[in-house]
Amino acid sequence: MPEKHLFEYAVIRVVPRVEREEFLNVGVILYCSAQGFLQTMFMLDENRLRAFSGDLDILELDERLRAFERICAGRAKGGTIGQLPIASRFRWLTATRSTIVQTSSVHPGLCTNAGETLARLFAQLVQ
Repeated sequence: MPEKHLFEYAVIRVVPRVEREEFLNVGVILYCSAQGFLQTMFMLDENRLRAFSGDLDILELDERLRAFERICAGRAKGGTIGQLPIASRFRWLTATRSTIVQTSSVHPGLCTNAGETLARLFAQLVQ
């Protein structure tokens, strides 16, 4: 039987008007220390986002989410945060903030393959 590893994940949300606390799930970020895995998946459904909030800047949103990808990947492309250890990058990305792109609380689980688990969570929580 394959070994199970602890993972942590958070849902990435778009919150057009922070004061209203309404959001749409647009992605998932998953961290698994044992597998050295930190990755995000996201999808911006422009029609859905426009119906939810007509004044969203989709290009700016896309860039903010691509920053999540760069930080997850690490190295210089991820800027100063991208050069931190993998656990610190996950904690920074999932820290509570009051901006248009936010994450849910962090949730734990067990997995054998972090990439497959990310894809499954993305399908369940975003698509």
